[in-house]
Amino acid sequence: MKDAAIKNMKERMDKTIEVLHHEMAKIRTGRASLSILDGVKVEYYGISTPLTQVAALSVPESRMITIQPWDVSLIGTIEKAILASNLGLNPTNDGKIIRISIPHLTEERRKEFVKAAKKTAEDSKVSIRNIRRDANEEFKKLEKDKTMSQDEHKRLQAQVQEITDKYIAKVDEVFHHKEKEILEV
Repeated sequence: MKDAAIKNMKERMDKTIEVLHHEMAKIRTGRASLSILDGVKVEYYGISTPLTQVAALSVPESRMITIQPWDVSLIGTIEKAILASNLGLNPTNDGKIIRISIPHLTEERRKEFVKAAKKTAEDSKVSIRNIRRDANEEFKKLEKDKTMSQDEHKRLQAQVQEITDKYIAKVDEVFHHKEKEILEV
């Protein structure tokens, strides 16, 4: 029971870190990255479809993204979706391929992106602390039900805190890496 609770806690914290990586990938840096287009949806036959399912995306240069729709009639729709996504990107097309030039970030814009990354990291820390609280409450209940000694409860609490500290450090590491990437000129 106790080992299962610890295992469950670690799995939930791993999932939180995975979500953090995914969310950080969406935050724009000065370089071209296909992940910034992850949230872009295109109307395709009346269905809101992810951009990656209607076109081939690539990064031919460090500051350029190309989008080649499988159905050329979607070019206008894709451009509108990118403009509506509020990413600050201006797509251009030649009738077959959409090109997005990634502009250099201004200092003010970089600070905004760092702020967004910090908020995402803080949200992840809150999630990890909530998972810790859930595990501690489960152990407290076991102690109250007399299926665990007080000493064992204290030992498990210390173990939970140690695991939590490691995951908080992982969040900080991911944030600092993203911050460095954003502030890189």
